[in-house]
Amino acid sequence: MSIQYVTDEQGTPVAVQVPIAEWDALLAKVRALEPERDDTEYLLGSPAMRERLMASMKSEDHVPWEAVQDALGI
Repeated sequence: MSIQYVTDEQGTPVAVQVPIAEWDALLAKVRALEPERDDTEYLLGSPAMRERLMASMKSEDHVPWEAVQDALGI
């Protein structure tokens, strides 16, 4: 199978069908070029997620770190 272009009624390309082997090769190349993603930066890029994270940080309704360590026996 080769790469196939899908067009609309006017002949304008609207999609591409790529064989899985070629897709996997392209995806591997892209992933090799991308820097390691910082999840915090990624999450803070979303206004809704940023708001939730900031509210969570300000929350007084949390378990102290020492209590977590004690519960885990560390």
